[in-house]
Amino acid sequence: MNKKCIALLVKRDDRAIKKAVAVERWLTEHDIDVVYADGFAQTLPRDDVFCIVVLGGDGTFLSAARLTRTRDIPLMGVKFGEVGFLAETLEGKLYKALEALLEGKFYIEERMRLKVCVIRENGESSTASVLNDLVLNRGALSRLAYSAVYLNGSYLTTFKADGLIVATPTGSTAYSLAAGGPVIHPTVPGIILTPICPFTLTNRPLIIPDNTEIEIQLEGDASDIVLTFDGQEGLTVDSKDRIVITKGQYPVKMISFSKDNYYNVLKARLLWSGGRG
Repeated sequence: MNKKCIALLVKRDDRAIKKAVAVERWLTEHDIDVVYADGFAQTLPRDDVFCIVVLGGDGTFLSAARLTRTRDIPLMGVKFGEVGFLAETLEGKLYKALEALLEGKFYIEERMRLKVCVIRENGESSTASVLNDLVLNRGALSRLAYSAVYLNGSYLTTFKADGLIVATPTGSTAYSLAAGGPVIHPTVPGIILTPICPFTLTNRPLIIPDNTEIEIQLEGDASDIVLTFDGQEGLTVDSKDRIVITKGQYPVKMISFSKDNYYNVLKARLLWSGGRG
C-alpha cells in the first residue's frame, strides 16, 4: 500500500522554514511522504499529493491555490503572515491540527474562483483563475481609469476611478475591503465590483449573482493599465481588449477543523471581539 504524500509550501521566512523542517520530520515519523512545492512552479512535484500544507500568509496560500488548478487537492493553511484570512490554523495548534488531518477529522470548505479571459483585438486570448480578486489599475501614472462594465451583455456603467476590483466572497476581506467593499461570507454566491477611489461618489461597491458574466472594456486613455490576478501575476491591457469574467468551474478546497470557524477568524483578524472571546 502506497504511503500518503503531503506537499509543503513554505513562505520565504526563516521562522516558517524552520517550522517546515520540524513538520517534515513529524510527518515522516508518522509514515507520511513529504515533498516541497514551489509557489512559482506550474505543477506539483508529485501526482499523488493528498493535500498541501501551507506555512505562510495569504500570499503563500494564493500561490498554493494556483498550483492546484483543476485538481481536487485540499489546502491546509498555517498562519505565518501578518494579517491573514485564508490560513485557519495558528502555529501553536499546528501539530494538533496535523493529527486531526491524518485521522480524517476535518471538513472541506469549497471556495469559488473566478475565471478571467482577456481577448485581444487579433483574436488571441489568455485565461487565468483567481481565488481572491482581479484588479484593474494604473501603473506609474496617476490618472483615472475608465472601466465600462457589461453584465450578461447589458451595459451597467462606466466606473471612473483609480481602478476596479472584481472579487469573490473569499476576496471580500482582501483589497476590496481596503477599498471600501463589503465583507461577504465565503459561501454566499456573489461577485463584488468595487471601484478604487471613484471620482463619482455615487459609484459604490456592487454585489451581483455569481452566475453573471461580466465584461469590462476600457475607455478613454487606457495607457499604462495593468490587470493583476490575486496580486501574483499580471498583464498590460488597453481599450482594444475585452476582459470577460465568469464563475470558475473548479473551486478551491480548504481544510477546516471546525464548522463556522470563519467567524472566529474574522473576529480575530478584524479585532471585533471587544474584549470578549
